[in-house]
Amino acid sequence: MAIARNDTSVLGRWWWTVDRWTLAALVALAAVGMILTVTASPPVAERIGADPFYFARKQGVLLLPALAIMLTVSLADLRLVRRVAVAMLGGSLLLLAGTLLFGAEIKGATRWVSIAGFTVQPSEFVKPAFAVVGAWMFSAQRLGEEIPGFVIATGLYALVLTLLLLQPDVGQAAVLSAIWFTQFFLAGLPMAAVIAMAGLGAAGMVAAYFAFPHVQSRIDRFLDPGLGDSYQIDRAMEAFSAGGVFGRGPGQGTVKTVLPDGHADFIFAVAGEEFGLIACLVIVAIFAFVVLRGFARVLHDNDLFVVLAATGLLMQFGLQALINMASTLSLIPTKGMTLPFISYGGSSLIALAVGMGMLLALTRKRPGVMG
Repeated sequence: MAIARNDTSVLGRWWWTVDRWTLAALVALAAVGMILTVTASPPVAERIGADPFYFARKQGVLLLPALAIMLTVSLADLRLVRRVAVAMLGGSLLLLAGTLLFGAEIKGATRWVSIAGFTVQPSEFVKPAFAVVGAWMFSAQRLGEEIPGFVIATGLYALVLTLLLLQPDVGQAAVLSAIWFTQFFLAGLPMAAVIAMAGLGAAGMVAAYFAFPHVQSRIDRFLDPGLGDSYQIDRAMEAFSAGGVFGRGPGQGTVKTVLPDGHADFIFAVAGEEFGLIACLVIVAIFAFVVLRGFARVLHDNDLFVVLAATGLLMQFGLQALINMASTLSLIPTKGMTLPFISYGGSSLIALAVGMGMLLALTRKRPGVMG
């Protein structure tokens, strides 16, 4: 873009302060996601009686608005980022409660609510919103403001965690817990409390195993595949094996014809079969680049709120990608979680766009900040 360094317009200041490398990486992920949706979704659409490009068209219609939202949010200053997060958290909490009252049960869980003809998954929006609001509360108390920030952040965490477990959605609860714990630790959690919370976290995982039959089933099948149905994982592993180093070629894969979630939670398997190991490693590298680049930026920042909020957003983004890819590769028990910007899903795409827009806004160069 031909924008002079002395351009003082909103766009000019944005262009010379935003992290353009991270922006380019996120756009690249969105482009990869669109390509994979086009190649992976036709068999799924045909199985439900829709035209072959039903899912691809829906994803494409949402992609440009999502990118526009990300760019618009990245223009915000720190105060506006906090306001956006508070508004999104409030709306997400209402919708989370609404899923329990009015949501439709799908595969034994109630995670979606219908609004004006659109199906929304509120848990996708609550994660980035909580990361920013929690960071605000933690930093406020740590910096001596007359706000019981630790108590408010912990209370919000407990409320969101309860709503997620009632759906139930143990995976999203685990991601939320990682965000809260990491921010609390960075804000100055005493070591004794760190050890105690680590113990509580381990106890919580054990409790989840016994409290939620679907969690128990997934862990048991991971430890001993002969105990139950491992159809999707078996097909995914066959896809990676068939793809080899360079893949069978775009559109030449067969796993998408038999994988129910080949366009969503298991889209990484389609990438492995059609584009091969090298393409999968490139995808992994882009995710790693976004996370490491983000942490490198915040290491030079002297604003505690920025450090905590950016860390929470990066934790959500990186952990979600790691869980999805590790599940598809059978490295951990399966967990229905989208691959950021790549899996099909409107709620995930829009929520990630807002979250990464806030990350870009937080990591922009500001007067008095190193780097």
